[in-house]
Amino acid sequence: MSIQFADRMKEYEAGIFQVLNEKKDTAEKQGKKIYNLSVGTPDFPPAEHVMNAVIEASKRPENYKYALIDIPELIAAVQQRYKKRYEVDLEADEIMSVYGSQEGIAHICLSLCNPGDVVLVPNPGYPIFGIGPSLAGAEVVTYDLTERNRYLPDLDGMDEDLLARTKCMIVSYPLNPVCKAAPDEFYERLIPWAIRHNIVIIHDNAYSDIIYDGRIGKSVLRIQDAKKIAVEFYSLSKSFNYTGARVSFLTGNKDIIANFKRLRSQIDYGTYLPVQYGAIAALTGSDRMVKDQCAEYEKRRDALCGGLREIGWPVEDSEGTMFAWAKIPEPYTDDVEFVMELVEKTGVLCTPGSSFGTLGKGYVRFALTMPVESIREAVEAIAGSGMIRC
Repeated sequence: MSIQFADRMKEYEAGIFQVLNEKKDTAEKQGKKIYNLSVGTPDFPPAEHVMNAVIEASKRPENYKYALIDIPELIAAVQQRYKKRYEVDLEADEIMSVYGSQEGIAHICLSLCNPGDVVLVPNPGYPIFGIGPSLAGAEVVTYDLTERNRYLPDLDGMDEDLLARTKCMIVSYPLNPVCKAAPDEFYERLIPWAIRHNIVIIHDNAYSDIIYDGRIGKSVLRIQDAKKIAVEFYSLSKSFNYTGARVSFLTGNKDIIANFKRLRSQIDYGTYLPVQYGAIAALTGSDRMVKDQCAEYEKRRDALCGGLREIGWPVEDSEGTMFAWAKIPEPYTDDVEFVMELVEKTGVLCTPGSSFGTLGKGYVRFALTMPVESIREAVEAIAGSGMIRC
């Protein structure tokens, strides 16, 4: 018997993180010490008050029923967070939860796009930015992010005929994987431009709490008229280390949110109630832990980027996210081959930039997910490998 799978599956190779994990397992079996700087899973624990909220809620039998909706206390907590953190006022119908931003981005174009509608996504960019629209049958068109343009889209240089066919555009800063933040002026141009072209802006705001050198992560919704055309994903995964709980929020344009809720009502029964109570505790608690954690990420950034520069690898400082982005050193030209040689010779595991788009070729991404001392050890291992030629 021959099983014929969907044609769309031809577009999806084994995830790069699965491949890298297999490489890690092989190296460990050979007795190598591995410095796993590939996957962006926080190594910090959630705050105790958040875990306690989940535990206490889990003791109540009534919390095991279908949630169906976001409880009012959760909506109020998101409103409080946005007001306090971003100086943005949200109405209740401008908020909905999703099972993490990745799931939300994977499905939102199902509610926005017809087959053939164009969705603009960044190159380099996180893979789900393109995969989500493709599942909806949209035509995925990338916009280039280059060093020459400070990794910002060239809004004025986009083809007018293409823009006339474009339904939405996915934007994210600080951007994984290139680790660049965007200035206020970019958003102040983006929103009027999107309104003029009738293009919905989907802003992934996963890393606004992990941003360095005195920068302040902001919400796109603070821009005048943004709610007319934009929605934003705000995640608890990286700010609050709530990754496994899978809870994020879509905020902004109420019509887009109502439409997305209608789609989701057909495929889920709401977020597990103890997870909602943990989210409430995170959103309404002190920001001290979030700020201290960001400071620790910045120290790790300095240890990695600064350390690599000291041994002759000219790596720019990450401006935000829990990652660092580096052009592979000379004389290497293939990022995948470089990553495989790096782990074999040093035990340092990172992610090839080509996993994030054609313009990622020749780069690698490091995750800042180990303590400073371990990162320094990783840099020493690279220095001792002979792979960096000053």
